[in-house]
Amino acid sequence: MSDDRTTTYTPEGLEDAFSADGAAPPTLPRLGVVGWLRWAWRQLTSMRVALLLLMLLAVAAVPGSVFPQRPQSPSDVAQYLLDHPGSGPWLDRLGFFDVYGSAWFSAIYLLLFVSLVGCILPRAKVHLRAMRSRPPRTPRRFDRFPAKGSAQSTASPEEVVRTAERALRGPGPLPRFRTEAREEQPGVWSVSGERGYLRETGNLVFHLALVGLLVSVATGQMLHFRGQVLIVEGGTFVNAQTDYDTFESGIAFEPESLAPFRLTLDRFTSRFDAQTLQSRDFLAEVTLDEPDAEPEAATIKVNHPLTAGGAKVYLQGNGYAPQVVVRDAAGEVAFAGAVPFLPQDTVYTSQGVIKVPDVSGGQEQFGLVGSLLPTAQQVTETIWRSVDPQPHDPVLVLAVWKGDLGLDSGIPQNVYQLDDTNMEQAVDAQGQPVTLHVRPGETVDLPDGLGTLTFESVPRFVALDLRHDPALPYLLVFALLAIAGLCASLFVPRRRVWVRAAVDGDDPLRTVVTAGALARSDDVGLQDELDRVLSALPELSALPDQPAVGLSGRPDATSNDAPVHPAPARPAEEAQR
Repeated sequence: MSDDRTTTYTPEGLEDAFSADGAAPPTLPRLGVVGWLRWAWRQLTSMRVALLLLMLLAVAAVPGSVFPQRPQSPSDVAQYLLDHPGSGPWLDRLGFFDVYGSAWFSAIYLLLFVSLVGCILPRAKVHLRAMRSRPPRTPRRFDRFPAKGSAQSTASPEEVVRTAERALRGPGPLPRFRTEAREEQPGVWSVSGERGYLRETGNLVFHLALVGLLVSVATGQMLHFRGQVLIVEGGTFVNAQTDYDTFESGIAFEPESLAPFRLTLDRFTSRFDAQTLQSRDFLAEVTLDEPDAEPEAATIKVNHPLTAGGAKVYLQGNGYAPQVVVRDAAGEVAFAGAVPFLPQDTVYTSQGVIKVPDVSGGQEQFGLVGSLLPTAQQVTETIWRSVDPQPHDPVLVLAVWKGDLGLDSGIPQNVYQLDDTNMEQAVDAQGQPVTLHVRPGETVDLPDGLGTLTFESVPRFVALDLRHDPALPYLLVFALLAIAGLCASLFVPRRRVWVRAAVDGDDPLRTVVTAGALARSDDVGLQDELDRVLSALPELSALPDQPAVGLSGRPDATSNDAPVHPAPARPAEEAQR
């Protein structure tokens, strides 16, 4: 009597069992260094790890938008370190102030690149081998296929198969199906058709485009530069790094690679709606002077940049830059020039600062902070406002501060802000803050004998943004390729169709046609594809116990009206064959 109980061995019990039988216990294989490296490579090149790295890259980029970045704004980073003496130095050591150039962000980026390449190369090799291979042979039975059909014909099996092959290939130079017709045995012919390799090709193109995007973005980040400059009417900008107001570039950028050119702002005009005062048009008329070329007049408008020295020059902003002359108590010119005032609203109420550090005779420094009103209107004795963005009646409204401007501390300052930590505001005899109201052409005395201020004119200024990224054309190409590959991988069906024609054993003059189709995934058009092929076959009619020809495996209301072609006579030798 047999015992059906199952005995479970522990590793120790298994070793004892082998010892009792006199046989050596099995030796488990060890991976070794090569095995572990192979395992790590397979994990890295798996789709799961690639998606994980892609998500990790997105998460790692978040600190770049949360913390100030040193390449873009070193002054903000310095201020953050002063405001956060505890956490700031640690964040700086970990690279949170230069996220996209940090070692950990670069490591994730490179691992994602290697993972994608490791996924693509084996798949590309398999895909090329599959494209060069022959279509699969015709299965013996089509009973369990999702799309199938059967019919009869009076044409020979070879003629039926050749016609089915032409229907599968379709018209035109590019075949719809890759086909192969063969004679399986005497009196039995079949054709195999396969399409949809473009689906896998699109998938590979999509992943290759992702690799191209990664390479292009990395190249652009290393070689790009971007700078901002402010030019007053009549002023000139020279394309040198020292002439930019702000400048950032990639780690592989060389300042000597800047293409030399000179840009002069001849005139700036603006147009506003008379009723709503909304801006309608901004036009900067410039003169571009490049080496080995005559100076040429050009224009820069919003969304219509100028190309100069390989860089795009965009019009980013505009405003007024009052031309002032400040003399100190000794009558010496302490400051002279155009001071940009930044617009704050739609009527161009602009704020700015005039800093006067170069004074003579031991006089203390002073600064003037206030607003420029392009078209001033006095509301009350102390309140003024602008009612139009055009300079119909410009007025400078300034407060005076004296003391230490803090320019000698070595800490960078914002030219549009006044640090009044070590300063005090000038007041009149009644102890009220002094406010100056100056129109173009007027000269006013500064309080406390500080000197005089002359408001000469109101020229316009433009803020230009110059960008150069050599990877932008490649980014566009790879982005379009990625979209095209993704569309092909999503919408191109992968199908296989087989048609077999065999001489009927009961009637040598009749050919029995059976067909089947298979798809890689759910395909609602698979049966229609098979119907199209069957409907193109010659002299076809339904089998006695099957639906009408042309509808394959699906019955139809018109099946009873389907015409049955008469069978033409065949030569005796063909009938015997």
